[in-house]
Amino acid sequence: MIRHITVLGDGAMGTACALVLASKPELRVTIWSPLEDYGRLVQQHRESVRYLPGVRIPENIHLTLDLGEAVNHADTLVLAIPTLYLRATLLRNADTLRSNSAAIVSVIKGIEQGTFLRPTQIMAEILGPRSYAVLAGPSHAEEISRGLPASVVVASYDKSWAQTVQLLFMTERLRVYTNPDPVGVELCGALKNIIAIAAGISDGLGLGDNAKAALLTRALVEMRRFVEAHGGRAETVYGLAGIGDLITTCTSVHGRNLRVGRAIGQGQKLADILHTMQQTAEGIWTCHAVYHHASQLGLEMPISTEVYRILYEDKPPLQALRDLMHREPMPEY
Repeated sequence: MIRHITVLGDGAMGTACALVLASKPELRVTIWSPLEDYGRLVQQHRESVRYLPGVRIPENIHLTLDLGEAVNHADTLVLAIPTLYLRATLLRNADTLRSNSAAIVSVIKGIEQGTFLRPTQIMAEILGPRSYAVLAGPSHAEEISRGLPASVVVASYDKSWAQTVQLLFMTERLRVYTNPDPVGVELCGALKNIIAIAAGISDGLGLGDNAKAALLTRALVEMRRFVEAHGGRAETVYGLAGIGDLITTCTSVHGRNLRVGRAIGQGQKLADILHTMQQTAEGIWTCHAVYHHASQLGLEMPISTEVYRILYEDKPPLQALRDLMHREPMPEY
């Protein structure tokens, strides 16, 4: 049976997902652009010129600015809108989106400030009950869109929907596993961006490979502690959505959060960095939400806490390093 799939969002990850899906002739794929001016630019060049330059969008992918047209016959929606703009975009288009009960795949990473809701929770609150799945893992759009091999995970409470999404996205170059823990997968996708900022700061300060290895290893402990406190599974933290995505985000030249951290480690101010960025570094806002939520729960999150203080309290990075290194001695386990 032909599936009609609409990707909401024409940024890097949305475009990459559309390219993967459109490689299968039995699928009909549409990309909806939420911003009219940029959407027209994408249509003109058949390329996400700002977010994924050099990757052509083939003719078998339909590009549109008309949401009604985009979702009219869709039986699957892939949401690829940054968490920072997700609620406003959904509310602005709620009537049109609610008219279609299509199952949803989220490729969004982050946590909403104020509510501390995960992306699929925001969707469910606005769009109502339907099948939701989360697709995550080490999957930079710059590589996925060019057919480089990768492995990701799809998580859902609906096992059959997870298996359907697995088959939809599986190709010769993209291997997809299923996971029954959407909470853990979404939280890992958010938390790893905070750690990527910390890793970038370490790089910017020139702290070396030993420091970075220690940072990532202890970050996993922090991530597991947070995930388990919210009902997620430790196994998820040590899988593709956790350690897999953490490695990629903290080492790749494509990592936006890593670049932010490196700039801070080299002495730049956050406001100046944000002024020059074209893409969203979710870790900046996720860090704010996670810090305050962890404080309320009494969770010990030393790395995330120091990243928060650097970003929002203008704490010098070297002072943050000293405070981490001078914490009370303790056993590893």
